[in-house]
Amino acid sequence: MEEPHRRIRAVYGESTITVYQAYSPEIGLPTVREGRFPAAWKRERMTWIKPSFLWMMYRCGWGAKAGQETVLAVEICREGFEWALRHACLSSYVRGVHPDRAGWRRQLTRAPARVQWDPERDLRLQPLPYRSLQLGLSGEAVRRYADEWTVAIRDVTPLAHEIHALVSGGDLGSAARLLPRERPYPAGDEHLAHLMG
Repeated sequence: MEEPHRRIRAVYGESTITVYQAYSPEIGLPTVREGRFPAAWKRERMTWIKPSFLWMMYRCGWGAKAGQETVLAVEICREGFEWALRHACLSSYVRGVHPDRAGWRRQLTRAPARVQWDPERDLRLQPLPYRSLQLGLSGEAVRRYADEWTVAIRDVTPLAHEIHALVSGGDLGSAARLLPRERPYPAGDEHLAHLMG
């Protein structure tokens, strides 16, 4: 079956969904140790969460890019994730989704979340012909993410390094078996219709 052009793929259960972020060890390690984001984590900045493990690997270079050496799997409640989707705005103007550029700008300024659809990646981090979700949180959404939605935080840096070593050695089969088992996320039209431009 052919992949739709835009789809959320994620590891999720009945009540939670896993998203990924990468930080410097100064932020990432205390976050894992304390199970919550530390005081040094900037709540006033937009924070981007990614349900796709391989998109996160592309973004952080398998945990090798400066300032992104600690890769976190953050398990959040689905209720919070879906709240963010309902309150999100596309990060760029799309004719037909927005009435006009000025209206889109107003919406973007007010929205506590924004969505980008970026090319999904394969094991070699090459772009695929379909897209995965990135969700940017700001203001109220950042506060809810840190204080209400987060259920558990794990350090998946060793997993990132292990998969990368297998890919580098040409063992794509073993690398693929270690990937988190992402499935299409059942977000209905009420969550995504305004985000599918």
